[in-house]
Amino acid sequence: MIQLEGLQKKYGKIQALKGINLTLNLNQVVALVGPNASGKTTLIKCLLGMVIPDGGRILFGGKDIKGDVQYKRRIGYMPQIGRYPDNMRMGYLFGMMKDLGKTRIQDNFDEELIAAFKLEEMFGKPMRSLSGGTRQKVSAALAFLFNPEVVILDEPTAGLDPLASEILKQKIHKEKKAGKLLIVTSHIMSEVEEIANSIAYIVEGEALFYKSISEIKSDSGEDRLGKALFHLLQK
Repeated sequence: MIQLEGLQKKYGKIQALKGINLTLNLNQVVALVGPNASGKTTLIKCLLGMVIPDGGRILFGGKDIKGDVQYKRRIGYMPQIGRYPDNMRMGYLFGMMKDLGKTRIQDNFDEELIAAFKLEEMFGKPMRSLSGGTRQKVSAALAFLFNPEVVILDEPTAGLDPLASEILKQKIHKEKKAGKLLIVTSHIMSEVEEIANSIAYIVEGEALFYKSISEIKSDSGEDRLGKALFHLLQK
Protein backbone atom coordinates (compact mmCIF):
# COMPACT_ATOMS: atom_id res chain seq x y z
CA MET A 1 0.00 0.00 0.00
CA ILE A 2 2.72 2.48 1.02
CA GLN A 3 6.34 2.13 -0.05
CA LEU A 4 9.14 4.37 1.19
CA GLU A 5 12.17 4.15 -1.06
CA GLY A 6 15.38 5.81 0.13
CA LEU A 7 13.47 8.58 1.88
CA GLN A 8 15.71 11.47 2.95
CA LYS A 9 15.08 14.81 4.65
CA LYS A 10 17.50 17.39 5.98
CA TYR A 11 16.87 20.47 8.13
CA GLY A 12 19.97 22.62 7.86
CA LYS A 13 22.81 20.47 9.15
CA ILE A 14 20.47 17.92 10.72
CA GLN A 15 19.74 14.82 8.66
CA ALA A 16 16.28 13.86 9.92
CA LEU A 17 15.78 10.93 7.53
CA LYS A 18 18.69 8.97 6.08
CA GLY A 19 17.38 6.85 3.24
CA ILE A 20 14.53 4.96 4.94
CA ASN A 21 13.09 1.96 3.09
CA LEU A 22 9.78 0.52 4.34
CA THR A 23 6.80 -1.28 2.85
CA LEU A 24 3.55 -0.89 4.78
CA ASN A 25 0.64 -3.06 3.69
CA LEU A 26 -3.09 -3.07 4.31
CA ASN A 27 -4.62 -5.25 7.01
CA GLN A 28 -2.04 -4.47 9.67
CA VAL A 29 -1.14 -2.08 12.47
CA VAL A 30 2.44 -0.82 12.23
CA ALA A 31 4.00 0.96 15.21
CA LEU A 32 6.70 3.54 14.57
CA VAL A 33 8.92 3.30 17.63
CA GLY A 34 12.16 5.01 18.60
CA PRO A 35 13.69 7.66 20.84
CA ASN A 36 12.71 11.31 20.72
CA ALA A 37 14.03 13.21 17.68
CA SER A 38 14.61 9.94 15.82
CA GLY A 39 12.73 11.04 12.69
CA LYS A 40 9.27 9.57 13.33
CA THR A 41 7.45 12.89 13.12
CA THR A 42 9.28 13.89 9.95
CA LEU A 43 8.40 10.53 8.43
CA ILE A 44 4.72 11.05 9.23
CA LYS A 45 4.78 14.59 7.83
CA CYS A 46 6.31 13.25 4.61
CA LEU A 47 3.50 10.68 4.34
CA LEU A 48 0.92 13.43 4.84
CA GLY A 49 2.54 15.71 2.28
CA MET A 50 3.30 18.32 4.94
CA VAL A 51 7.04 17.99 4.34
CA ILE A 52 8.71 17.44 0.96
CA PRO A 53 11.54 14.87 1.07
CA ASP A 54 14.95 15.87 -0.24
CA GLY A 55 15.54 12.43 -1.73
CA GLY A 56 13.84 9.11 -2.38
CA ARG A 57 10.15 8.71 -3.04
CA ILE A 58 6.85 7.61 -1.52
CA LEU A 59 4.52 5.30 -3.42
CA PHE A 60 0.88 5.17 -2.36
CA GLY A 61 -1.00 2.31 -4.01
CA GLY A 62 1.90 1.95 -6.42
CA LYS A 63 1.85 5.60 -7.52
CA ASP A 64 4.40 8.27 -6.66
CA ILE A 65 2.75 10.92 -4.47
CA LYS A 66 4.98 13.70 -5.81
CA GLY A 67 2.75 16.36 -7.31
CA ASP A 68 -0.40 14.45 -6.30
CA VAL A 69 -2.85 15.62 -3.64
CA GLN A 70 -5.65 13.14 -4.26
CA TYR A 71 -3.99 10.37 -2.26
CA LYS A 72 -4.45 12.47 0.91
CA ARG A 73 -8.18 11.82 0.74
CA ARG A 74 -7.45 8.18 1.53
CA ILE A 75 -5.60 8.99 4.78
CA GLY A 76 -7.01 9.85 8.20
CA TYR A 77 -4.74 11.58 10.69
CA MET A 78 -4.86 12.02 14.45
CA PRO A 79 -2.15 14.45 15.62
CA GLN A 80 -0.53 14.16 19.03
CA ILE A 81 -1.97 17.56 19.93
CA GLY A 82 -5.07 18.70 18.07
CA ARG A 83 -5.35 22.46 17.52
CA TYR A 84 -8.76 23.92 16.71
CA PRO A 85 -10.29 27.43 16.57
CA ASP A 86 -11.01 28.46 20.16
CA ASN A 87 -14.48 29.88 19.53
CA MET A 88 -15.70 27.13 17.20
CA ARG A 89 -18.29 24.84 18.75
CA MET A 90 -17.63 21.13 18.53
CA GLY A 91 -20.82 20.40 16.60
CA TYR A 92 -19.97 23.07 14.02
CA LEU A 93 -16.49 21.56 13.62
CA PHE A 94 -17.87 18.12 12.77
CA GLY A 95 -20.56 19.64 10.54
CA MET A 96 -18.00 21.68 8.65
CA MET A 97 -15.74 18.66 8.14
CA LYS A 98 -18.68 16.60 6.85
CA ASP A 99 -19.60 19.33 4.39
CA LEU A 100 -16.03 19.43 3.12
CA GLY A 101 -15.98 15.65 2.66
CA LYS A 102 -19.41 15.03 1.14
CA THR A 103 -18.27 15.26 -2.47
CA ARG A 104 -15.79 12.44 -2.09
CA ILE A 105 -17.46 9.91 0.21
CA GLN A 106 -21.17 10.48 -0.53
CA ASP A 107 -22.16 10.87 3.13
CA ASN A 108 -20.68 7.49 4.11
CA PHE A 109 -19.31 8.81 7.40
CA ASP A 110 -17.90 6.69 10.20
CA GLU A 111 -19.37 8.22 13.35
CA GLU A 112 -18.74 5.25 15.61
CA LEU A 113 -16.27 7.10 17.85
CA ILE A 114 -18.53 10.14 18.08
CA ALA A 115 -21.16 7.87 19.61
CA ALA A 116 -18.76 5.78 21.71
CA PHE A 117 -17.16 8.89 23.24
CA LYS A 118 -20.61 10.55 23.66
CA LEU A 119 -19.34 13.66 21.91
CA GLU A 120 -22.78 14.75 20.70
CA GLU A 121 -23.58 15.69 24.29
CA MET A 122 -20.85 18.35 24.03
CA PHE A 123 -21.58 19.62 20.51
CA GLY A 124 -22.65 22.99 21.90
CA LYS A 125 -19.36 23.63 23.70
CA PRO A 126 -16.63 25.84 22.18
CA MET A 127 -13.34 24.06 21.57
CA ARG A 128 -11.48 26.35 23.99
CA SER A 129 -13.55 24.99 26.89
CA LEU A 130 -12.65 21.34 26.28
CA SER A 131 -10.12 19.37 28.33
CA GLY A 132 -7.05 17.92 26.66
CA GLY A 133 -8.56 14.45 26.81
CA THR A 134 -11.77 15.57 25.11
CA ARG A 135 -9.76 17.25 22.36
CA GLN A 136 -8.01 13.91 21.86
CA LYS A 137 -11.40 12.24 21.46
CA VAL A 138 -12.36 14.82 18.85
CA SER A 139 -9.10 14.21 16.97
CA ALA A 140 -9.63 10.45 17.04
CA ALA A 141 -13.21 10.75 15.79
CA LEU A 142 -12.10 13.04 12.95
CA ALA A 143 -9.32 10.63 11.92
CA PHE A 144 -11.85 7.86 11.21
CA LEU A 145 -14.72 10.08 10.02
CA PHE A 146 -14.19 9.65 6.27
CA ASN A 147 -13.59 5.87 6.27
CA PRO A 148 -9.96 6.21 5.09
CA GLU A 149 -7.93 3.23 3.90
CA VAL A 150 -4.95 4.43 5.93
CA VAL A 151 -5.12 5.95 9.42
CA ILE A 152 -2.11 7.58 11.09
CA LEU A 153 -2.37 7.96 14.87
CA ASP A 154 0.34 9.94 16.67
CA GLU A 155 0.47 8.96 20.37
CA PRO A 156 -3.29 8.28 20.22
CA THR A 157 -4.00 7.42 23.86
CA ALA A 158 -2.00 10.29 25.38
CA GLY A 159 -4.33 12.16 27.71
CA LEU A 160 -7.23 9.72 27.36
CA ASP A 161 -8.89 8.19 30.39
CA PRO A 162 -8.76 4.36 30.69
CA LEU A 163 -12.25 3.83 29.24
CA ALA A 164 -11.68 6.12 26.25
CA SER A 165 -8.29 4.51 25.67
CA GLU A 166 -9.89 1.07 25.54
CA ILE A 167 -12.59 2.29 23.16
CA LEU A 168 -9.94 3.62 20.80
CA LYS A 169 -7.89 0.42 20.97
CA GLN A 170 -10.95 -1.64 20.09
CA LYS A 171 -11.62 0.70 17.16
CA ILE A 172 -8.05 0.19 15.92
CA HIS A 173 -8.48 -3.60 16.06
CA LYS A 174 -11.81 -3.37 14.25
CA GLU A 175 -10.42 -1.25 11.41
CA LYS A 176 -7.43 -3.54 11.04
CA LYS A 177 -9.79 -6.51 10.65
CA ALA A 178 -11.66 -4.49 8.02
CA GLY A 179 -8.47 -4.51 5.95
CA LYS A 180 -7.10 -1.05 6.65
CA LEU A 181 -3.54 0.06 7.35
CA LEU A 182 -3.04 1.81 10.66
CA ILE A 183 0.25 3.52 11.52
CA VAL A 184 0.71 4.30 15.20
CA THR A 185 3.42 6.05 17.19
CA SER A 186 3.73 5.33 20.90
CA HIS A 187 6.32 5.24 23.66
CA ILE A 188 4.21 2.82 25.70
CA MET A 189 5.39 -0.67 24.83
CA SER A 190 2.51 -2.43 26.57
CA GLU A 191 0.15 -0.45 24.34
CA VAL A 192 2.17 -1.24 21.20
CA GLU A 193 2.14 -4.92 22.12
CA GLU A 194 -1.62 -4.78 22.53
CA ILE A 195 -2.54 -3.14 19.22
CA ALA A 196 0.29 -3.58 16.70
CA ASN A 197 1.39 -6.41 14.43
CA SER A 198 4.77 -5.02 13.46
CA ILE A 199 7.32 -2.47 14.64
CA ALA A 200 9.52 -0.18 12.58
CA TYR A 201 12.24 0.97 14.96
CA ILE A 202 13.57 4.37 13.88
CA VAL A 203 16.91 5.66 15.21
CA GLU A 204 18.65 8.84 14.01
CA GLY A 205 16.68 8.90 10.77
CA GLU A 206 17.22 5.25 9.89
CA ALA A 207 15.02 2.17 10.17
CA LEU A 208 17.10 -0.02 12.46
CA PHE A 209 14.72 -2.92 11.91
CA TYR A 210 11.20 -3.64 10.72
CA LYS A 211 9.81 -6.86 12.16
CA SER A 212 6.64 -8.44 13.44
CA ILE A 213 6.23 -8.44 17.21
CA SER A 214 6.35 -12.25 17.21
CA GLU A 215 9.71 -12.12 15.40
CA ILE A 216 11.08 -9.60 17.88
CA LYS A 217 10.10 -11.80 20.81
CA SER A 218 11.47 -14.92 19.13
CA ASP A 219 14.81 -13.28 18.24
CA SER A 220 15.28 -11.98 21.78
CA GLY A 221 13.92 -14.95 23.71
CA GLU A 222 11.72 -12.60 25.74
CA ASP A 223 7.95 -12.76 26.18
CA ARG A 224 7.45 -9.10 27.07
CA LEU A 225 7.90 -6.61 24.24
CA GLY A 226 9.74 -3.98 26.30
CA LYS A 227 12.38 -6.48 27.38
CA ALA A 228 12.55 -7.99 23.90
CA LEU A 229 13.33 -4.59 22.35
CA PHE A 230 15.90 -3.87 25.06
CA HIS A 231 17.77 -7.11 24.31
CA LEU A 232 17.71 -6.55 20.55
CA LEU A 233 18.99 -3.00 20.89
CA GLN A 234 21.79 -4.11 23.22
CA LYS A 235 22.97 -6.50 20.51
